[in-house]
Amino acid sequence: MKGGAFVTRSEMYQRLYDMAACIPKGRVATYGQLAFLAGFPRGGRMAGQAMAHAPEGRKIPCHRVVNSRGCLAPGCDEQRTRLAEEGGAFLTD
Repeated sequence: MKGGAFVTRSEMYQRLYDMAACIPKGRVATYGQLAFLAGFPRGGRMAGQAMAHAPEGRKIPCHRVVNSRGCLAPGCDEQRTRLAEEGGAFLTD
């Protein structure tokens, strides 16, 4: 948001989706990191909303985005499965 210019929610989401697409297979980024890289330094919650509303046909790798503690989305077994298929490593409890 350079120069005080406003961007629409659609534009924000698009920038977040573009950043998510850059996360390499088997790696993760936090919602906050994603927002920061997209130009929204305090937009972690917004990044979470964007990932939750990602259009399915676009194949955005939302499963590569985790919370600030590195935890997966609660109740989302698919996220763990997809990351494991990509070679992601997990800490045991």
